Order: sequence, then structure tokens, then C-alpha cells
Amino acid sequence: MQHFKKVLLTGVNGQVGYILKQKLEVDSQFELFALDREKLNLSKPEEIRRVIREIKPDVIINPAAYTAVDKAESEPELAFAVNAVATRILAEEAAKLNALLVHYSTDYVFDGNKLYPYLEDDETNPLSIYGESKLAGEHAIQEVDASYLIFRTSWVYGAYGKNFFKTILRLSRELDILRIVGDQFGAPTSSLSIAYATIHALNKINNENQMIQSGIYHMTNSGRTSWHGFTTEVITQYAKFSKKNNLPMLKTTTANIVEITTSDYPTPAIRPKNSSLDTTKLNQTFGIYLPPWQLALTEVIATNNQ
Repeated sequence: MQHFKKVLLTGVNGQVGYILKQKLEVDSQFELFALDREKLNLSKPEEIRRVIREIKPDVIINPAAYTAVDKAESEPELAFAVNAVATRILAEEAAKLNALLVHYSTDYVFDGNKLYPYLEDDETNPLSIYGESKLAGEHAIQEVDASYLIFRTSWVYGAYGKNFFKTILRLSRELDILRIVGDQFGAPTSSLSIAYATIHALNKINNENQMIQSGIYHMTNSGRTSWHGFTTEVITQYAKFSKKNNLPMLKTTTANIVEITTSDYPTPAIRPKNSSLDTTKLNQTFGIYLPPWQLALTEVIATNNQ
């Protein structure tokens, strides 16, 4: 059995890290050390080791990552330095302290050719440098004798940071028509949902003495849609929210969201066509059920305007 008190959180200026910091710092059972890139640069191995050895955490939560998917195609060394090399160091230092490492990975470790939601042990085959670097990070953790939870998630967005949701809101205020890809499918997953689920898992171990079952777990909001479907729901919900709260309406309406194909919008990095992840293992191990993506979106829209 293990009890966590001292928590080291990386990447607090990122989408997930920002929300985790908010939620953890008001939880009295945790002593939080929340570090941004200036205090913990994951591209500098010796700095990682020094900081961890000074803090001596009981749990390391690592949402920090190189996430510029297209840019990674021209910066593979940096992507691997942050997503793989640094991850191995975090695992090695966690092992020395008998600490738990909580790490986040991605649907991009799969090629998207499966017709049904991916299971944790399905064959991986990343199509991009970003996906390769995140898979290398998973392998690095598994090769170290440390307690770990790897949470694979997908299509992460939130009220804070740069993400598809924020981009769509910005563009729909500026443009009459949006052209959005409709042949890639997955579960939009809010940073709020990820933060709630992560803390629930830690509380399950802390308060219910649940044994740490090291492994990979898929963690996404439930349901499935396309980028076009997600965009339509964002604009539909935001229009209702704006009307109810007397906020300026968007220029784009749902009638003016044009569905296009992946080939119509080429990008440097190839995206998987199917990003759906099966979350049964997370449900059964921790009793965690993330809400449908539409409900999670409602909460994010309300938070976005507070």
C-alpha cells in the first residue's frame, strides 16, 4: 500500500497541467510542487534529476510534453528529448524514490486503421514523429522498474491554452464559413475531465488503499465524433450559451460548417483516421467513467466565459 502526500506536477502552463494545478492546490491531502518550464525544463536531463532529488516527491504527475504535432516532423530530436528521454529520467528518479509516475500519452500511437475503439494492448503503429516520440516515452517508462500509470487520451482541449476548441471559437467570430475535416473520428476529451479522473485515481489509492496496478489506461470522454461533428457541437452549444447570457453571437452558423476530407486539408504529420479508445480497463480498475464528450463540452464552455 502507498500513500501520496508530496506531488510534483510538471507543465503547469499547459492545458492539463494548468487545470491539475488548480484542483490539486485546494486539496489539503496533497503538498503540491507545481513547476513550469522555467523551473523544470524537460529538455535538460541533469535539471530534471536535480529538481526531483531536491523535492523528493511521492508522486510525479507529468502532463508536460512536446505537442506541436506538425512541427515535430521537422524537430524530431526535440520531440524525442521531451517525450521520450525526459520521460525515462522521470521514471528512473521515481523508481529511486519509490514514487508513482503518472504520465499522459496519446491516441497517435495508433495508425487509426482499426474499425473499433482501440484496446490498451492493441498493436501500435504511429504515423507521425509526434506519435513515435510518445510511444517511445511509454516504452521508456515500462523498461524502468517503477510504479506508473500511463493515461492515453485523445483530442485534448479546454478553456485554457491553445487547442482546437479555442481555435474554432476564434475563427467563428471572424469568419462566415468554416471548412472542417469530417473523416477523422475520435473522442474530444476536456482537460477538466482528465484532471478530475487523475485525481480520482490518486484518491482511490490514497483513501481506499487500492494497490497501484501499473499499466496503460485509456482515458477519454465517452462517445465518438468527427472534427466536423465536434465543431458543429461547439458552435451549437456556444450559440445557446451566448444567447442565454447576452454575449456577442458568433459569425459562423452550423449551416456554414463545410465538411471536407483529410486529403482536402494536407498537414505535415499524418493523423489516424480512427482515434477511438476503449476505456473499459480504466472503468473496471478505478471505477472512473468520464462523461460523454458533449456534456464535458458544456462544462468547458461555461468555464471559458467565467
